[in-house]
Amino acid sequence: MRRDIGIFGASFLALNAMIGAGIFALPGKIAVNAGLLTPWLFLVVGVLFLAIVLCFAELSSYYRGTGGPVLYANDAFGPLAGFSTGWAIYLSRVTAFAANANVMAIYLASLHDVFAGTLARTAIIVIVTGGLTWANVAGVRDGVRTMAVFTFLKVTPLLLMILFGLQYVTGSTLLPAAPLAITEPGSTVLLLIYAYVGFETISVTAGETSSPRKTLPLAYVASILGTALLYFFIVLIFISVIPAENYSSGTLIDVGRALAGPTGAVAMTLAAVFSIGGNLSGSILAAPRLIFSMAENRMLPGWFAHVHPRYATPDRSILVSGGMALILALSGSFVQLAIASAVVRLLGYIVSIASLPAIRRQASSEVREAAFRLKGGHLIPIIALALCFWLLAQSSLQSWIGVLILLAIGWLFYAIEYWSASQRHKK
Repeated sequence: MRRDIGIFGASFLALNAMIGAGIFALPGKIAVNAGLLTPWLFLVVGVLFLAIVLCFAELSSYYRGTGGPVLYANDAFGPLAGFSTGWAIYLSRVTAFAANANVMAIYLASLHDVFAGTLARTAIIVIVTGGLTWANVAGVRDGVRTMAVFTFLKVTPLLLMILFGLQYVTGSTLLPAAPLAITEPGSTVLLLIYAYVGFETISVTAGETSSPRKTLPLAYVASILGTALLYFFIVLIFISVIPAENYSSGTLIDVGRALAGPTGAVAMTLAAVFSIGGNLSGSILAAPRLIFSMAENRMLPGWFAHVHPRYATPDRSILVSGGMALILALSGSFVQLAIASAVVRLLGYIVSIASLPAIRRQASSEVREAAFRLKGGHLIPIIALALCFWLLAQSSLQSWIGVLILLAIGWLFYAIEYWSASQRHKK
């Protein structure tokens, strides 16, 4: 496949994976428990999350191929671990796409009655899913360009909101003086962490990234720091504009309305639509590359590893992913899987981070010298693992049941492919 993704394309991927629908609803939910500490909590969690991101930055510097977590787990722990990690993350991406497609339909319905109703919802989901799927079959450049447009259209209203809202920020909201506490810190941080997951998307597309060993570490660090700062200012404006008694029901649309009336509300609604669109475009770009990588590594049938002779894209994997997302979005049966997807992703992070020592040892001296090497030996990976395990400890039993179902389905497909491969070997 062509290496058409540069540093900006990789950064757009990470930004769109992290900045989705969540930031338009999360500030109020977090502020209920954290109050005036909410902006700083977003920033602190982003800095802590940097430990996980830095581990992926080093891991990505050892590879040039497509797959990300699939490759890391496979090389460190064997094919079954590689498949399980890749399959779980893949399903979490597809179900997240389906969930966000529905959210986009809801936001559009709030703009005008023509977008409301079951038929309109179905049409929106079909057009959005079908259009993004075809854009990515037609070429990775088109996929990245589509994503870049969405990035601009969603970030611009947010930056304008920050610019116009800074006049409401006071010393007491920026640096609260009174003793403050966070109610239910575990569940609050677990909810907040959803705003940062998805950054691993850029490692999945490494096979189509120019100079991935240099590009990806820079894109990782730049995107997480940029996102954390953006979240800090967005939430700072939120708590400065929205009264404390309205935190539970407040959204950024309410902030836009307070700053610029109905025009501001429409602008923030459109920003939400474009934000979700960017997230969707990143998902449909990255998710198919996971099953493509697994097929290349003979964990799934080779049919999925087909590359379009004209467009040089994994067309079959993209079409299958788009089809699955469309069915899930229209049926609505994906809700439980979407809830479990965050836990699945954390499991993928744990396996990837745990693979780092083995990958360091296995790398050739030439690759090791050129790699992005973390300082402090195993200190940062240990911090990252501790954070992941602590977050998993906050998860509900219902989420774990969903994870086990996802893994069981994947292991069944893996067993079928393993049996088929052994039969071919005998012949």
